[in-house]
Amino acid sequence: MILSVSLSVLTMAAVIYYTYTPGVLNHLAPKRMPGLVIALVVSFLRVWATAAKFRVLSEKVISWMGAFRIVLTWDFTSAVTPSTIGGAPMATYAMTKEGLNLGESTAIILYSVLLDQIWFAIAIPILLISGIFFEVVPPAVGLIGEASMITLYVVLLSYASLLAYGVLVNPSAIKKVVKTVFKLPLLNRYQDKISSEAENLESYAHQLRKKPVSFLFKAFFYSTMSWLARIALPTIVILSLLPAPEILSILRSLAMNLAFLVIPTPGGSGGVEGLFVLFQGPLFFMSPSLIAESVRESFIGLALFLWRIISYYITIGFGMAATTWYVRQQVKEIQKKD
Repeated sequence: MILSVSLSVLTMAAVIYYTYTPGVLNHLAPKRMPGLVIALVVSFLRVWATAAKFRVLSEKVISWMGAFRIVLTWDFTSAVTPSTIGGAPMATYAMTKEGLNLGESTAIILYSVLLDQIWFAIAIPILLISGIFFEVVPPAVGLIGEASMITLYVVLLSYASLLAYGVLVNPSAIKKVVKTVFKLPLLNRYQDKISSEAENLESYAHQLRKKPVSFLFKAFFYSTMSWLARIALPTIVILSLLPAPEILSILRSLAMNLAFLVIPTPGGSGGVEGLFVLFQGPLFFMSPSLIAESVRESFIGLALFLWRIISYYITIGFGMAATTWYVRQQVKEIQKKD
């Protein structure tokens, strides 16, 4: 957590240092400031939509309070671990503390991730088609950056296809992978326990497959709402400060969020801030305004700071409280056994 926060603070400090102009706060428009309240509401709606998705996938076995704890724990773990790892392992553990067995928890997490991947599979063609009409990828990225984005799209679509096959077509394939992994030297002592949980995973995955289409659409709806809230947040923060091209900002926010998935630092810190400046920074200069360009540049650092406070630092605060709640529960269980 210290590394993640330090990288974020240092990057923001560097951006603010190089873009700051004295008196920039005097140019804030009071009529735009309520947008920051809207940003906070949208941030809460993202958490609520994700919690609702878990409620649907667990068939309401998980309570609302438990669902919120799981989401906040997932967010916190994602914020302090490399983006390629994410918070799914901790969320799986959290679900076991909310009344589900490990196999059911794993199946729900896999199904949840699959819904996200389906959403990516829909979003990526939208970005590619929009790229014909808008500069979704900033010119500053260059050919290497564009090639990297296309490679990322291909990888995400390939992963979505494999996950869909494992969850919707052949759950036994996932069971075989899990059992194979736990035959490795450092993990084989858990092999017997994981074997039974792998059976539970396959069983629950089969149950999810048999659900009506309405079940899938309901869960997908909440997953979509969560992602739309996440994508809208940078745009709402920017428009709370200065006018900017709204559609282009949304499209670039979508591209940013896809790129966030492969940043190797804890929580994507450092890289996330850099991508915000790269993708959203130029938009401050694209709308007509009487404000001088040097002052507009200062709003880049201010927008970055406000966006990270709402999307990251508040998450760390609430997420730490939720995660430590599970730690306390585990400690109590150990004390009872002793």
